[in-house]
Amino acid sequence: MEIKGSVALVTGANRGIGYAFARALLEHGAAKVYAGVRDPKSVTDPDLVPLRLDVTDERQAAAAAEAAGDVSILVNNAGVGGATSGLLTGGLDGARQAMDVNYFGTWAVSQAFAPVLARNGGGALVNMLSLASWVGQPQFPGYAASKAAQWSLTDALRKGLHGQGTLVVGVHCGFVDTDLSAWTDAPKISAASVAELTMEALTHDRFEVLADEQTRSVKAALAHPPTVPAA
Repeated sequence: MEIKGSVALVTGANRGIGYAFARALLEHGAAKVYAGVRDPKSVTDPDLVPLRLDVTDERQAAAAAEAAGDVSILVNNAGVGGATSGLLTGGLDGARQAMDVNYFGTWAVSQAFAPVLARNGGGALVNMLSLASWVGQPQFPGYAASKAAQWSLTDALRKGLHGQGTLVVGVHCGFVDTDLSAWTDAPKISAASVAELTMEALTHDRFEVLADEQTRSVKAALAHPPTVPAA
């Protein structure tokens, strides 16, 4: 995939990993980067083109695809943590929101933009996933479930869009130093490093990014029998 001269759309590009993706695309020569956000006024970088897009609103997704018909790289980054839903306590509203944004939102935007990518030569679709795609998390089960579903969707999109020449990339990592992970003191990698590894994957037509050692270890362990923490 050639990034130089391309036109990209990044959802949730006003901060965190999304903003890092947007800046990395520009630094690698993208001609234009749309920042798909719920509130266009939240986009303060003059190098980005604000585009109203609530990923949970299918009508806004369709309108965004109509307005940004020149896109050749789509980055589905917008996401929420669903932290208010505990495994055994509390309501399920947070988990439902995580599924709505992370899974159904990614699906809606991908569905809307797939024809755009096809018209523009195939291009690429990038989904921001997680180490949690593969591991149940008692601390944030709703988020992990939504990322597992999003991983399955990514695999389906990879197969389903292959015929139109679209490269589909899944990006996995552990904690990243953003607002979403501010609640934990666990080791974190930078958003810029995730974005740069993703640019490398696009350039070399790779289907997957494993952005840190913990993620690589978890992926390698998937073939092992299930375990529980040691007492």
